[in-house]
This record gives sequence, structure tokens and C-alpha cells, in this order.
Amino acid sequence: MIAATDVDYAALARFRLELRAFLHFSEQAAHTAGIEPQQHQLLLALKGLPDPDSLATVGNVASWLHIQHHSAVELVDRAEARGLVRREHDAQDRRRVLVRLTQGGQALLDQLSVLHQNELQSSAPALIAALQRVLDSAK
Repeated sequence: MIAATDVDYAALARFRLELRAFLHFSEQAAHTAGIEPQQHQLLLALKGLPDPDSLATVGNVASWLHIQHHSAVELVDRAEARGLVRREHDAQDRRRVLVRLTQGGQALLDQLSVLHQNELQSSAPALIAALQRVLDSAK
């Protein structure tokens, strides 16, 4: 393993700064929309992760979001209470419970996704440049 240089540290710090700026934007957008940032992540995971053959169980939600199962249960409970998601029994295995977006959850996700896409249009060049500096310094 080669020791990191000052250039490496600077590149990593800049990348972390740019990444954190986008994450801060995302958190603020969720709060402004009236939900928790993790609820936004839940909605996005249900709609876009991973491939269409994966089942949206609470266990998979926990995996996708890198949280404990009990935390995923609480997250789904809060989102369900807000009308963002619903639980339904899997038609193939009635013992399994799936988590689905509601129309309200989809509408909120659509709104937040447009905001995020617009933000990325403006912040992506700096984020990409910072990542490129990290990759270049690792050579």
C-alpha cells in the first residue's frame, strides 16, 4: 500500500465536500417537501432499485438503504402512516409482504426527482471534476 500524499488528501477532501453539498441539498429538499430524507430514499429505492425482478420486501429495503431490518420496519411504518407507501401480500407467496408506492408517494417522488435532476445539472461538473482528481491522484 502506497502512503497518501497531500495531493491525495486534497482530492479526497474536495470530492467529499462536493458530495456532501449534494447530499445537503437532497436533505433540504426532502425537508421542504415535508418528509424525512430517509423517506425520500425509501421512495427512490422502491421506484428505482434494483432491477425489476427484485422484490420490495422490508428486508430488501433494509439492504438497499444499508440500515437494520427493524429500522426499515420503522421507516416503512412512518411512510405508510403518511400515505406514501402501502404494504400488500405477495401474490406468489402470501406470507411475504411487499412495499409499494402509493399515488401520493409517486407524486412526491416525481417532484423531488425533478429538483434533484436540476441540481445535478448544475453541481455535476464540480462533482465529476473532484472525482477525477481523486482517480488521477490514485494512479
